Amino acid sequence: MNFSDFGHHFAGYSGITHLMDDLNEGLLQDDVVMMGGGNPAAIPDAIKVFQEAVEKLLASGELVKTLANYDGPQGKNVFIDSLTDFFRQQYNWPISRKNIALTHGSQSSFFVLFNSFAGKSRGQQQKILIPLVPEYIGYCDVGIEADLITSQEARIERLSSGYFKYQVDFDNLEVDQSTGLICVSRPTNPSGNVLTDVECQQLDEIARKNDVPLLIDNAYGTPFPNIIFNQVSPFWNDNTIVCMSLSKLGLPGARTGIVIANEEIIQQFTNMTAITSLAPGGIGPVITNQLIKENGLLPLCNEIILPFYQKRSQLAVRLLRDAIDDPRVNIHKPEGSLFLWLWFENLPITTTELYRRLKQKGLLVVPGKYFFPGQVEAGKHAESCIRMNYVQSEDELQKGIKILVDELHHCWAR
Repeated sequence: MNFSDFGHHFAGYSGITHLMDDLNEGLLQDDVVMMGGGNPAAIPDAIKVFQEAVEKLLASGELVKTLANYDGPQGKNVFIDSLTDFFRQQYNWPISRKNIALTHGSQSSFFVLFNSFAGKSRGQQQKILIPLVPEYIGYCDVGIEADLITSQEARIERLSSGYFKYQVDFDNLEVDQSTGLICVSRPTNPSGNVLTDVECQQLDEIARKNDVPLLIDNAYGTPFPNIIFNQVSPFWNDNTIVCMSLSKLGLPGARTGIVIANEEIIQQFTNMTAITSLAPGGIGPVITNQLIKENGLLPLCNEIILPFYQKRSQLAVRLLRDAIDDPRVNIHKPEGSLFLWLWFENLPITTTELYRRLKQKGLLVVPGKYFFPGQVEAGKHAESCIRMNYVQSEDELQKGIKILVDELHHCWAR
């Protein structure tokens, strides 16, 4: 097929395609332990909340009305107005409805934003700077142009009891005229690392000093869905772009993202939505708007979603520690998201090969090499790590961890 350069670029097989293929494959096979993808848990109490909201929307006719009509390219008006009031009242953010746009999920948000701030600009090549890797797998291939991302490896702080934590290496962080956007996630997928309020302020100062925006990917963060185990404050100002999502709230099928930014960025984003897809979907917004109207959104997050994932994280760590007591198995301190990030020191094979062996035995994880966007090649540390989703039942976690531990013992024994 005679594709254009654009077509050839996106015809290639990427890490995010690999992950989503595995997710789909796992759903089609009953005997596969799915500890690789990022699908949120089907939390019974959360599902009940959504069902009740949908029933009310059906009874009022609002759901059918949403299905039968386009929204504007900025997104559903009533939801944008509710979000504006929510952030004003809860956090005193100085925003209006002109500071919010809805999208077809966060992944499409990154595609628009990355390509809006990086690539060729007035004869100069602009890049996305990721100040801490490992980072989200989905950033790697969204650029229309090649080599759109540069990144800084994290500092590794070793903690007690076999834990470690990544930190931004501010001493070696390089921002120059080629930097078009600084991007971080909070909590970080894959590691569960949470940037402190001080780190966010430092990055904001660096971004302002260099006249570039700071993008914070808040897909798992506060205030919703609030899958975050540390006490931190939401962060936004007119030089910050905050991307949020309804997926990890429990509505991944609704494909709804939220972008909060200054008016110029939101207008540009709205124009691109009109050109590429007319308008974002309305089902996720109308359901979540119902929760906001009833003051049910924060209780859902704080009393149902957060406790579920925090307990499941603690369970996964306990099961892993019970199954293998080896100082070569390091766990990134779980501070949020849906994952454990495991670092196997002195593993005689790469985790890419480990992934292949585990898949043959019925366990899906994600090898670490995909989570280092902006690095020329996967280094030793990247090929010593895996991401493990812990949303499964206790029985499934035990089954998956046993497969993993047996293969680790086999590798180290040889």
